Amino acid sequence: MTDILPLMRQAAGRTSALVRKVGDEHLGLPTPCAEYDVKDLLNHLEWGASLFESVAAGGPFTPPKEYTGDFPERVERMLAVYERPEAWEGTSEAMGGLPKVVLANMALTDLVAHGWDLSRATGLPYAVDEETAAVVLAFSARMAPTGRERGAFGAEVAVPDDAPPLDRFLGLIGRDPAWKP
Repeated sequence: MTDILPLMRQAAGRTSALVRKVGDEHLGLPTPCAEYDVKDLLNHLEWGASLFESVAAGGPFTPPKEYTGDFPERVERMLAVYERPEAWEGTSEAMGGLPKVVLANMALTDLVAHGWDLSRATGLPYAVDEETAAVVLAFSARMAPTGRERGAFGAEVAVPDDAPPLDRFLGLIGRDPAWKP
């Protein structure tokens, strides 16, 4: 197991708490992810939780499905798989042979980035602790070229070098920390 599991639990808890506050009136709102409105973003979060659950367990790549509104339950199942040592060992054939530790970091990055996206879109509060922000910033800095090449990250947004780690992370993955709907 790795030191990021507690960070994953915290990020999942914060994102689930936020998701539970999203109402029907929010579903059509734009998000910092230009291709997603709030409903699409929630669907992406659901799919991500199911995908990371599957690949951490050694299973297949799971395609996205229709939005069901069950993100908190899915992310809990994902976390249950990450409680097992084998979720951190070896590689995932379903994800092109990526090390499972990298996939866990991707799951954490996804939770933080999309929790922030959802917060910005809805105006609901969402906080990221400094330790988590520093971890996703460091991971994303290593993965940025590949992330951009594969379409997971947008073009980098300029952020001052002395900005907080969360803002630097957001800029690195292509988000404008000052985004407003």
